[in-house]
Amino acid sequence: MHRPEEQPLSGGNATEGVVRAGDTVRKPWGPTTAAVHELMRTVAAAGVDVPAPLGRDEQGRQVQEFVPGPLAMDSPPLTPVELRRVGTVLRAIHDASEGFTPSAPTPWEPLLPVPGGGEDLICHGDLTPWNLILGERWVFIDWDGAAPSTRLWDLAYSAQAFTLNDPSARPAEAAADLAALVDGYGADAALRAQLPDAMIDRTEAMHTMLESAHREGREPWGTMFVEGHGAHWRGAADFVTEHRELFAAALSGVTGRG
Repeated sequence: MHRPEEQPLSGGNATEGVVRAGDTVRKPWGPTTAAVHELMRTVAAAGVDVPAPLGRDEQGRQVQEFVPGPLAMDSPPLTPVELRRVGTVLRAIHDASEGFTPSAPTPWEPLLPVPGGGEDLICHGDLTPWNLILGERWVFIDWDGAAPSTRLWDLAYSAQAFTLNDPSARPAEAAADLAALVDGYGADAALRAQLPDAMIDRTEAMHTMLESAHREGREPWGTMFVEGHGAHWRGAADFVTEHRELFAAALSGVTGRG
């Protein structure tokens, strides 16, 4: 039986040993992988396009469909229309995940737990430009970090990552982009009102996690902190904090689905 040649895939920061084999991706099987695949199948059954989980190979690795196309982070900046589309996909993923419970107990380990608890939704946790394929299909990849969270905490990260991740951007343009994405999500007034502070908390939490990992020697996060990620998240956190009122005003001026 012919085995396709394996090609290492770059870009991932937290998972080693990820390869492409033909039209599949092979990566390590972890303690939560079975539940993650179950979540992906649940989301797909609701009509959301995700990489098809294909079980395990003879080496015990998880197998997923390889989805071709460039990442959003490597593509030209998304237009407001495209950001609305992203928001619509985010909403569809959250709606499809509502009520999901894995069939077996799962040792979830969220990278950044929700402050104060209250997790009520199993979320992807990293619905960001570095995980969105923009090919013939728009598909979020890398579901391995899925864990209990909330719509607000998950959306705060996605909204910030897609629209407020460049501290050198013009704040007014960033605010308009943020409004477009959240309008696409169809957030109600309560969610819009909570987002500005949640984005501040989420970016601060990312910087704090990286900084503590460096101090405690936890990898790969410790090395990432000194290789630019620490400085980036410090700048991002300062940006969302400095312009909080502008971003809040942009969100409050957009009508959601309710």
